[in-house]
Amino acid sequence: MESVKPRRYDASRRREQAARTREAIIDAARRRFLHEGYAATTIASVASDASASTDTIYKSFGGKAGLLRAMCQDALTGAGPVPAEQRSDAMQAAESDPRRILRGLGSLTTEVAPRIAPLLLLLTAAADTDPALAQLGAELDAARLARMIQVAQTVAGKTRFRPGLSVQEAGEIMWAYSSPELYRLLVVNRGWPPERYGQFVGDSLVDALLGHGTVGNGDQKPA
Repeated sequence: MESVKPRRYDASRRREQAARTREAIIDAARRRFLHEGYAATTIASVASDASASTDTIYKSFGGKAGLLRAMCQDALTGAGPVPAEQRSDAMQAAESDPRRILRGLGSLTTEVAPRIAPLLLLLTAAADTDPALAQLGAELDAARLARMIQVAQTVAGKTRFRPGLSVQEAGEIMWAYSSPELYRLLVVNRGWPPERYGQFVGDSLVDALLGHGTVGNGDQKPA
């Protein structure tokens, strides 16, 4: 009598299903949070929309604050198959013209800001009454500042900033231009298209950090 071989466990299928469930939960939470507000949204409503159990959400995300953290992390990856930060790093490494780097950041803002800024604004509004959200907001803000200072260091290696402008200050200027508050003022309140907003950010960074006369490779035109 032939022995029956045990059926091979397909871990890849289980991982794919878990990834689909996670994506459905995040999409459902985003819709609920942005349409109904953070306080009014319940885990049960998100679970129902995502065809998932509340236990799955609590085990995977730990609650509403964990859901919002995951949503922000997902938004920061951008829309492409390669995370936005990786694409930005590759562009900075390959590009010798600092103006193109800064305008490239503006182009990336066109993609990422509509995804992340509404969530950050939601987080800020809810943080006054939720210590966990206040901590999350502080962490994300500090991470964004650190990222901008890192980019400023890269740009400083390719050219000189305006006289008297340090790398730290340049990073802080980039941090200000990438703030959700600026997005709210121009896109949400004034109705600017994301493309116009991204171009404005890129052009403004070039002017604020380098000046109109700056050229690549560390040289500057005479005034």
